[in-house]
Amino acid sequence: MKTDSLEILRILASEIKSPKSELVFDNPYQLLCAVILSAQCTDKRVNQVTPTLFQYAPDVFAMANADVKKVEEIIHSCGFYHNKAQFLVQSSKDVVDRFGGVVPNNLEDLQSLKGVGRKTANVVYAVGFGGQAIAVDTHVFRVSNRLGLTDAKNVLQTEKQLMQVIPKEMWADAHHYILLHGRYVCKSQKPMCHECSLCHLCKYFKGKAK
Repeated sequence: MKTDSLEILRILASEIKSPKSELVFDNPYQLLCAVILSAQCTDKRVNQVTPTLFQYAPDVFAMANADVKKVEEIIHSCGFYHNKAQFLVQSSKDVVDRFGGVVPNNLEDLQSLKGVGRKTANVVYAVGFGGQAIAVDTHVFRVSNRLGLTDAKNVLQTEKQLMQVIPKEMWADAHHYILLHGRYVCKSQKPMCHECSLCHLCKYFKGKAK
């Protein structure tokens, strides 16, 4: 691992004392639903919607038998509600039919659920089950490339490159360090470089300074 990469993670770790998801959940079922809803939606919005959703469908069995139209109504403000409602119900049916109502705790089985892609599976595996995985969303993709941790054209390349430069035992925490830094400091349109402690290590900032 490059010295800069180690130093970047050390600095982020010193600033982000609690590297964890900002989604609110009580169990793997709730986490799975929340992560499905979070696609192209803020965690804040998801957290506003899920209490009503989980009151309506408190467990995977209830969601598997839920009225899709009712689910759409509840999650409407999260965007893409037609697809997300289908994914919530169908993935729950998969869990009930194929895994006895227990959300699987490994990446292969998680990705076999309807509507669960690589990023969602990585989040559920890491956050819900304490596994080591790097979920790459828009924040992680952007910040990793700006810092120079990666030089990638898509999220899959970003994930693979991060896995090469970050020790496996740090993958889950590193995901949150980079994501939260992107959410609050290294923003998409207006990165707050003047408040960032990583400028001296940042490929993007060095390019701006030329």
